[in-house]
Amino acid sequence: MNAGPLAGIRILEVGVMLAGPYATMLLADLGAEVIKIEPPGGEISRQVRDSYFASLNRNKQSICIDLRSEEGQRQLAELAAKSHALLVNMKPSAIRRLGLTYDALRQYNEKIVCVALTGFGLDGGDDPAFDYVIQAATGVAAMTGDPDGPPTLPGYSAADNSTGLTAALGLVSQIVSGRGGQVDVSLRDVMFSQLNYHAAAYLNDGIEPQRHPNGAHSFYVPAQLFPTADGYLALFITHDGFWKSFAGEAGISGFETMAERSAKRDEVLAVVIAALATDTAKNWEARLRPLGIPSAAVRSLPDALEATPEVVVSAGEFRLVASPIRVSGYEPEYRPAPAFDEHAHSYSTVTESVSGTP
Repeated sequence: MNAGPLAGIRILEVGVMLAGPYATMLLADLGAEVIKIEPPGGEISRQVRDSYFASLNRNKQSICIDLRSEEGQRQLAELAAKSHALLVNMKPSAIRRLGLTYDALRQYNEKIVCVALTGFGLDGGDDPAFDYVIQAATGVAAMTGDPDGPPTLPGYSAADNSTGLTAALGLVSQIVSGRGGQVDVSLRDVMFSQLNYHAAAYLNDGIEPQRHPNGAHSFYVPAQLFPTADGYLALFITHDGFWKSFAGEAGISGFETMAERSAKRDEVLAVVIAALATDTAKNWEARLRPLGIPSAAVRSLPDALEATPEVVVSAGEFRLVASPIRVSGYEPEYRPAPAFDEHAHSYSTVTESVSGTP
């Protein structure tokens, strides 16, 4: 088996809960050596539940360092001198106080890349910034849910996970540049970025995003969830070719262009709802998929995982979702998340120089 694409890269993580640990786990899955620096008592997410911690911290090493102490700062300096990057997610004042910025660490290693994940940016202040708060603050919650109901949040940590992915990209990009430096990634900025076409429609055309029933798309029709004879079906018709194939299978005539379907949204939805009511969601999926029409029956997470066993891997005693990044010729080992301070005994080897020049 080939070494991972990030083999030989050493990353220090001072991570809390989700966004930071998720970013470094993805990098560890790709072969990076990730050293998780935990405070006395352990990183707080160890208190949530074992499976939570396992899902964000596999393939890492754990050492306990009290960064508030003089000795802890000495240990941090030694590690930084022999590492390629450091990633931290805390409030800005804590990041600076603990010496986790490029300005603080460049004296030990000019080429180290320091990535800060915060709510509003390193210069954005210390206001509390959790996933749900950011979704509310950036307009995501306001555009989600039924138009006659309250604002709604998705059932998973969209802001945290997206920011973790973005931070991992920023970290690798700066390492590839060959220059050290500070990378600043905030939950707020990432969520605005992910509202791309909605934001552009408002900024350029004055179009405010509207909530539609059943999560309908703002521009494409029909593209939403539909009730069927049994269960709900997600149908996503974007262009006229998809519509022609669907209409033929469903026995619908007319509405041949995207512009007409958009202009006559209510009429289109009425005929589609009537057609889909004649069969079950799973049967419609089986009928439409061979035609190349984007569609899927709505499944619960347990049903979806059972139907897709290839995405599940074992890491020690835990069954987890595999890395979403597949690299030809490389298969991650999926080692379990480390016990607290598990690698303290090998601290001397942890601080040996990695291959290449950090």
